[in-house]
Amino acid sequence: MKKHALLWLTVILFAACSSQKKVIFLPDSTQNTQESSLLDSWQIIESQSGSADAGIPEWVRCYMNGNAEEIEALDAYYGKYVFIGKTRGDNFSALQQWANRFTVEQDLPRLVVRRVERRLVAAAVLYPDDEYGEYFAQMIKKISDEEYPEAVKEQTFWTKQKKIPVVTEDDAEPEVPQAALERYEFLVLITISKDLLQAKIQNIMAGIKPAATPTKDQAAAINRIRQAFFEGF
Repeated sequence: MKKHALLWLTVILFAACSSQKKVIFLPDSTQNTQESSLLDSWQIIESQSGSADAGIPEWVRCYMNGNAEEIEALDAYYGKYVFIGKTRGDNFSALQQWANRFTVEQDLPRLVVRRVERRLVAAAVLYPDDEYGEYFAQMIKKISDEEYPEAVKEQTFWTKQKKIPVVTEDDAEPEVPQAALERYEFLVLITISKDLLQAKIQNIMAGIKPAATPTKDQAAAINRIRQAFFEGF
């Protein structure tokens, strides 16, 4: 059986030459294998701080350079897990309302679920349902139903980005309406104590009682993940 795999797109920062205004480029995250847009870049032309080349918080730069785990390496977030909520679009007011209404109570559980699922999948040889049996689905449900009142919505930040299409020698210059070439992106930063979150997850894992008895191999996989869950989490 094929091993379940995840595709994680990375975001890279570039600075233009010193003789020009500095800009930041981000690869397009839209997965469309039939279009060259996979190669397109997004240039930050404006931000919450004003200009594109100054005032962008370190946590935002770290996120653009990799993922939320890179933010956890910063001194300011020592001992904390970091979760990032993100949305994009061309309606600034609607996106701002989304960021303002983003709450720990309603929105954090799905971010924790995503990270927990990624960890379970990464440790699996088979598909998760085969690897862990009912344990997998029950753990995802319990994580989703859990409350995280200790978490803190730290900051929000937005950027305005312009699309820079990549044109090969065989391509004609793309004719795309200007409105389609610009977007806003809002990021929401949430943190929670590593000790507190680990304790919650450990209690959840210990309390799961699958209705169907796991097979010998599934029981072994469950035991392994329980023992080493936070390695690479």
